[in-house]
Amino acid sequence: MPNSFITTPIRYLLAFISLFLVVWMSFQWNATLSLPQQIDAILQVIANPSSLDDFDKIIFIESQLPRLVMAILIGGMLGLVGSLMQQLTQNSLVSPMTLGTASGAWLALVVMNVWFADYVADYASIAALFGALITFALVVAIAGVNNLSGLPIVLSGMAVNIFLGAVATAIILLNDQYAKNLFIWGAGDLAQNGWDQVQWLLPKLSVSLLIFVFAPRILALLRLGNVGAAARGLNVIPAFFGLFALGLWLVASSITTVGVISFIGLLAPNMARHLGARTPRDELFFSLLLGVTLLVGTDLLASIISQYTTDIVPSGTAAALIGAPALIWFTRRTMSSQDQLSISLPKGKSILPIWLIPSLGFGLIVVLFLVVIVTKDSTQTLHPWTVLIPSEFSWELKWPRLLTALSAGSGLAVAGVLLQRLIYNPLASPDILGISAGATFALIGGSVFLGFNIFEAAPLVAFCGSLTVLVLLLILGKRHGYAPSMLILTGIALTALIDALVQFSLAKGNEDSYILLNWLAGSTYRVSAQSALILFVCIVLLLMFALLTHRWLTLISAGRLFAQARGLSVTKSFIALLICVALLCGAVTATMGPVAFIGLLAPHMAVILGAKKAKEQIIVAALIGALLMIIADWFGQHILFPSQIAAGTLVSVIGGLYFIGLLIKGQRSKY
Repeated sequence: MPNSFITTPIRYLLAFISLFLVVWMSFQWNATLSLPQQIDAILQVIANPSSLDDFDKIIFIESQLPRLVMAILIGGMLGLVGSLMQQLTQNSLVSPMTLGTASGAWLALVVMNVWFADYVADYASIAALFGALITFALVVAIAGVNNLSGLPIVLSGMAVNIFLGAVATAIILLNDQYAKNLFIWGAGDLAQNGWDQVQWLLPKLSVSLLIFVFAPRILALLRLGNVGAAARGLNVIPAFFGLFALGLWLVASSITTVGVISFIGLLAPNMARHLGARTPRDELFFSLLLGVTLLVGTDLLASIISQYTTDIVPSGTAAALIGAPALIWFTRRTMSSQDQLSISLPKGKSILPIWLIPSLGFGLIVVLFLVVIVTKDSTQTLHPWTVLIPSEFSWELKWPRLLTALSAGSGLAVAGVLLQRLIYNPLASPDILGISAGATFALIGGSVFLGFNIFEAAPLVAFCGSLTVLVLLLILGKRHGYAPSMLILTGIALTALIDALVQFSLAKGNEDSYILLNWLAGSTYRVSAQSALILFVCIVLLLMFALLTHRWLTLISAGRLFAQARGLSVTKSFIALLICVALLCGAVTATMGPVAFIGLLAPHMAVILGAKKAKEQIIVAALIGALLMIIADWFGQHILFPSQIAAGTLVSVIGGLYFIGLLIKGQRSKY
């Protein structure tokens, strides 16, 4: 038991001292006045609010002081709600971020700003609450009420998070003129211009007192289990969902005020338990104090970084930069046995039909032909669809997009096959594990902080990003046998880091923001003919390597000891195949941006169709991935013509729905 020799009163004293020191440091760094001048300004405004005539005092009272108060309020609420959620579910990985409720609130606010802008001022927090509630209900429906304490709830939250994020991105890209005001909000900004937001937020957060009044006893009873709690007179379901709804209200109000700030609600409760909090009341209170300390400290770090950069760094970005590695460090030590389990997957056919691969190849040729000749004519209202041989100009526009979609789909599908077989995990895919995210993170980070062109330096930087994540996965996952929980944690952490960097870049509000957002949607629109050819050649060479080394993959899939007994140099083969995965992900991401779920969807569909052997699965998955991407790209060009939806966005929506269905089927198969 960590820190068991420290008594609870001493823990409280140390927590308050730490909080005081962090708040004091924040005051000293941010304020333009000395401490006596700060006190004098506060006393002066209390005595006569209109008496301030010194510019520095006005800045302190109207900007710096409300910013600190906002950090205290938001940090405390995020820590408190994180502890409440984790105790209710008895799952240390649960938070508003991992459950997808923050994404639900974000999507609701995007919808409000685009289509119901007149009601944003009065009903934004209510819309955010409904978005969070609907998302939570969806996640619980996917994972099942009996799986709130295990990995399925986190998987469900991650799938819903990607799915809702893709929908929100599509709405913003199609209505960018209405969504500009969301960019700063999305970065998690604590900056204040007066006390209006604090006054608006305080009454809404006052209901948090109910948590300290009612939650400790309910949480203590829930630790006995549902049966034990019910035997002692607790009406479990109303109590559970009542407290959860209260927590979601606090999160929705906080998000509506300052935007999305990741990790505070996840880290604070884990830190509280690590420091020795044992009773429900102590954990709630320590999580609140640690949430305040973390967010105030994060805001201080953001202010310090901003002094050395040309741009103001939002607190949400700094929180993600600190929280991502901290998340992995804290939670990898405390995974339960249930976290080691994977979900059940559909078995599919036992053998591959002899006609399947030729049929898929023929289907791919037919689809390519139809995509080339079938188009939509915006001048025709009654019969807009036409069959037309493309002109030379039209063909010059079409073929790079077709070639890019074909290459990207097949490349990511094969990367998924390699990963699933190498680490014996059917959930492994470039996006779920964060390998594609590593390439994206490297490209965006270099663009935001180093200023290089995301298109010029893309291939090498993207490969380095993917390879770095693979190395991290090998190092961090070896201790737990590459358990799904450890790998998914890395994906969650990297996804949050990328989101923070993206929102930081978008908050600048310049033209580069929209270029970056279009690239992140996974679009073939900006791909040049040269880039398409380079990607195609790279993917063909890497697919040939994967096919030539399919025996390595088969032997490693059967077990490392088995492969070694058959004369295979396991370490060298393993590294070579992982480098192939990194190159596949890096090449695709550098050319058209990140694309989610293809690396999960295509290998599973190949298995369902009977492709059990490594060589068969590589070929079938490549064909399926190419078909999916080409069809998604064509639909994206025509479904809302003349507007376009990026192929990556459509694939994320389709793949997200598939993964959600997969999780539901996996849970039902257990009963």
